[in-house]
Amino acid sequence: MKSVWIIWLLFPVIHLNGQVTKIRGTVKDAVTGESLPFVSITLMGTTAGTVSDYNGAYFLESRLLADSIMVSFIGYKTRTIGIRKNIFQTIDITLEPDFIQMDEVVIVPGENPAHRILRNIIKNKERNDPRNIPGFQCEVYTKIQVDLNNVDDKFRNRKMFKQFQFVFENIDTNTITGKAYLPLMLAENLSDFYYQKEPRKQREVIKASQISGIKNQSISQFAGRMSVTFNIYDNFMTLYESGFVSPISDAGLAYYKYYLIDSADIDGHWCYQISFKPQRKQERTFFGDFWVADEVWAVKKMQMRLAKDANLNYINELAANFSFSTFNDSLWFLDFEELLVDFNITETQKIKGFFGRKTSYYRKYIFNLPLSEKIEEQKNYVVLADSALNNDPQYWDTVRPVSLTDKEARIYATVDSIKKVPLYKTAEDFVYLLTNYHFIIGPWEIGPYYTLYSFNEIEGNRFKLGGRTANSVSTKFMFTGHVAYGMKDEKIKYGAGGLYMFSKNPRIALNVSYRNDMEQLGQSINAFRTDNLIASVFRRNPDNKLTLTQNFTTAFEREWYQGFAHTLYLTHKRIYPTYFIPFYRLTDGQINNVSRIICSEIMIQTHYAYDEIFVMGEFERRTLGTKYPVIDLYLTAGIKDLALSQYEYYKTNLRISHFFNTNPFGFFKYTVDAGRIFGHLPFPLLELHRGNETYAYDYYAFNMMNYYEFVSDQWVSIWGEQHLQGFFLNHIPLLRKLRWREVVSAKGLIGSLNDRNRDKLLFPPGLGDVTQPYGEASVGIENIFKFFRFDAVWRLTHLDHPNIQIFGLRAKLQVIF
Repeated sequence: MKSVWIIWLLFPVIHLNGQVTKIRGTVKDAVTGESLPFVSITLMGTTAGTVSDYNGAYFLESRLLADSIMVSFIGYKTRTIGIRKNIFQTIDITLEPDFIQMDEVVIVPGENPAHRILRNIIKNKERNDPRNIPGFQCEVYTKIQVDLNNVDDKFRNRKMFKQFQFVFENIDTNTITGKAYLPLMLAENLSDFYYQKEPRKQREVIKASQISGIKNQSISQFAGRMSVTFNIYDNFMTLYESGFVSPISDAGLAYYKYYLIDSADIDGHWCYQISFKPQRKQERTFFGDFWVADEVWAVKKMQMRLAKDANLNYINELAANFSFSTFNDSLWFLDFEELLVDFNITETQKIKGFFGRKTSYYRKYIFNLPLSEKIEEQKNYVVLADSALNNDPQYWDTVRPVSLTDKEARIYATVDSIKKVPLYKTAEDFVYLLTNYHFIIGPWEIGPYYTLYSFNEIEGNRFKLGGRTANSVSTKFMFTGHVAYGMKDEKIKYGAGGLYMFSKNPRIALNVSYRNDMEQLGQSINAFRTDNLIASVFRRNPDNKLTLTQNFTTAFEREWYQGFAHTLYLTHKRIYPTYFIPFYRLTDGQINNVSRIICSEIMIQTHYAYDEIFVMGEFERRTLGTKYPVIDLYLTAGIKDLALSQYEYYKTNLRISHFFNTNPFGFFKYTVDAGRIFGHLPFPLLELHRGNETYAYDYYAFNMMNYYEFVSDQWVSIWGEQHLQGFFLNHIPLLRKLRWREVVSAKGLIGSLNDRNRDKLLFPPGLGDVTQPYGEASVGIENIFKFFRFDAVWRLTHLDHPNIQIFGLRAKLQVIF
């Protein structure tokens, strides 16, 4: 699982068979050499076919047996060309003009007939969109395949692959891109899908699942979520935080050019064929064609490919096919969906990339049935049946709508064979090193490697060695630990902990840890770690506000269902002063040193994120987010006299985060954080607001605020970012070639501080309240060389504070599509 989960994170992913007839090529005028669009290419004796696109390119694949194709176009002589069955082939076609003597024809201006058809489609969307009926259920078979592409003989013959030559027997060629590919992974899911409009609910119960080389519940659930990727009736179809303009969008005429190119009877319905292409460059649009049924104006089938110059990273190709069937001549439902994504860092074929391919078949529809109590009581969007991972090959042979090709069937055996090759283990460990920042040495994982060396004003040069037990030791218990030493303060710091997993799905875990080390109070959860070489170098102020803490924590996490969990924390903490952050108390006019602050507290965290997605390893799991707001509520009680605790107090903290699309203007995300502390506490136990003293842009911090600048016992903060995704820059001729994207943000904070909290400890220089609101704003450019973001940030208030920056540039390294 270590080396595979990343591939799953990157894409929803088409099935293209190896044991089918595959044809691609171009169609040109035999006399002029010009490309011919809208040429019809049909397999002889069948209704299967395609049309050439605006550049004269076409691709066609089918399991149907045919020995020739028929090529026809008005004004040209029809050709019949022989083909070879069940292999990939490139056939470039030339057509001879057919000069026919005709009477004079007078053409007068009029409306494009394709526009009239589009208006009818839009007018009847509400009736034809399946989500507008009361409810339905169906069975869904989904096949997902991951392939390594740009595979050539030079790659195959490398010495390092000598032990893997048996793998290359599965090499095939993709019809759409013409790239050779090597299958890496195959997954199959069989599910029952349930939909209810009022109130809106969806459930997917996975009846069977198998993944080559993997037996993991969370990955099977993640694969199940990919049953429906696009809904073409949406105005903007969402993928990778981006909105793609549907070819039948209500605003379609603003984004596409449409052409009526044919009409025919399909399954008893007279249908019109409409071709479409983008109006402008670099917008997230498609080109392709669709067939629409007359009178009811429902889409019968559609094929589309992403515009070649769309402002999208790492995706060289995105193609999709959809097919719809009618029920009772009134309801139209998806019966087939096919999606291909070609991932690569560059557009050159010299660099290896990946194909993500998904095929789904929808069948056994039942309409207007309310959700049963058994289904409605399920809390997760995707539910994995207890026996889903335990089906034998014979079972799959009976439930597949279309049997696997020989090459697809061999993937399961091939993956098992690969894992037995010694070199595979070395490659797997290397991938794990890059993605998890740990070296695997026998039963230990040493790391994170980026914390081996750092420096700060208190410790000087700091060296740290940390690690944890590997999964080979146990998949139930993990021990962690570290030791660090500062050359300047000549003190040893250390920490240790243990995590025990009672259950992985739902997650039930107990974590116990002790840490005696330096800590930066008032740092955001997203900031660079202080024991990080990069954070040590790229700072705008000296790193001298660290505090020595001794922290013993026990945490018990109980997930009730995916996205809803409680975690109970028991914490005992001791905080010690430093030369830069001293602890002084004013008593009877005398300033006295305070040697330490001791607190014991119990906290319960409630996390709720409806329909949240996770991909999980043995101990760690990574959230893929949700389209709904994420709510975290923290309730804390400080217990005086427990283990010498000095304070009794109570805290409440509520945080809400949300991401949503604002098409066609990109997407917006915000976070609201509010809290209150009841009791009288010294400043290290109050809310030290999140500053940032590095040159790295941090969404979760105030980037122009210093550490130890503001403190509150009651506060509200709001952060917001609008990512415009090139909405303006895409339309500036010279700048659009850079594919930069605009981003704007604003952050605000207001709080209050009880006078009795001011008197517990004397504030260090520069620390104060924020009864007068603090604000900052930024304008930035992201997608610079695909990885970098730079923001110009302005501090808007409290401009008279010492040692601050009113304006600054901040940078961020990020991977975005």
